[in-house]
Amino acid sequence: MAGIGHLLVYAIGSLDLSAFLGDWLGNTQFKKVCVIAAVAMAFAQSVTAWAVQERVLVSDGNDKEKSQSILSLLSQIYLTILNVPDRIQAICWVQFWSWIGWFPVLFYGSTWVGEIYLRFEASATEQQAKNALDEVGQRGSKALVVFSIVATAASIVLPWFIQSPDDNDKPSYTARPPQKLEPVLNKVKWRKPTLLKAWTVGNLLFASALIFAPLVKSVWFATLLMASIGIPNAIAGLAPATFLGVEVNRISTGIPLSNSRSSSGRKSDSSIELDSMNSPPRTLHLRHDSNASAPSSSTGELSGIYLGILNIYTTLPQFVGTAISWVVFSILEPGKSPELAKDAQPDEHHSTEGLSGIGVCLFIGGLSAVVAAWATRRLRGSY
Repeated sequence: MAGIGHLLVYAIGSLDLSAFLGDWLGNTQFKKVCVIAAVAMAFAQSVTAWAVQERVLVSDGNDKEKSQSILSLLSQIYLTILNVPDRIQAICWVQFWSWIGWFPVLFYGSTWVGEIYLRFEASATEQQAKNALDEVGQRGSKALVVFSIVATAASIVLPWFIQSPDDNDKPSYTARPPQKLEPVLNKVKWRKPTLLKAWTVGNLLFASALIFAPLVKSVWFATLLMASIGIPNAIAGLAPATFLGVEVNRISTGIPLSNSRSSSGRKSDSSIELDSMNSPPRTLHLRHDSNASAPSSSTGELSGIYLGILNIYTTLPQFVGTAISWVVFSILEPGKSPELAKDAQPDEHHSTEGLSGIGVCLFIGGLSAVVAAWATRRLRGSY
């Protein structure tokens, strides 16, 4: 669904909205796209609020004891981050390093393609045209449309060709395959890569594409690089949440079971009984004592906690990427763009010769993706 949404907004951005809407939603292409995106977001949020029903929170009379100050809440979050299980911590670090690479792609990708068009392919007349900024947006959006098509298609197809993390507990072939097909099925299963290997390879493919970014001088090559990172984008959206879900399930089902009896003679909470019936099959019952205390964290609570931590490791790279971009632009492209800031004084313009600042940011992001691929080593042996 996210891929389809990206595809729609990029497709809208690639159209000449001024020809369709005039100045109704703004006098530039960018303003029109922002208004359309804002309306779509408000509509989606409204549908979600109307359609989703949540459980009503009922007070148990201990609100005073459970109330927390802001400082104690922040302290609890900080301690939770410090005591994250090792495998979840490893997943978060891979996410951190990979998103240092994804930040400049998602924020500057369309601008980078449009900048290449203005610098190397546009004529002097096109550069001085009033709609130069609109042309930049359309060229960049077309490249992102190709990227989104590849990413959406890959997100649909890849799960069929990648081994799930829990496939190790399943038979390597169908339950009762024909004997003649069994060797073939086993061979196909053996060649099916694990999701961890796909995540590692995806980061390496992402890095290998971004390393060429400073050398690109044609829109065609830039569009090709944007399309090539569609597959790593699909893997990057699939792998972290999948591995985190597996780890949450492991933690939630790893609570030790007690077989001791309570003072009332009944078995305690979560005790397991085997039905002592003489006739097979014997049935396994899971009995929950209504008087016993529940585990401290349910699967839903654990998912919320660790998804929040994963989101932190996804957000922090944006600050790191912003700092990197600020340093790179300050060194390579100080001042204003001569192609777009036409009202600025000539001494305020930066030179269009030399390396592109955005290209260098993408290159640094590629190096970070190499670190992310190396960081997946910590998860080997677990999946």
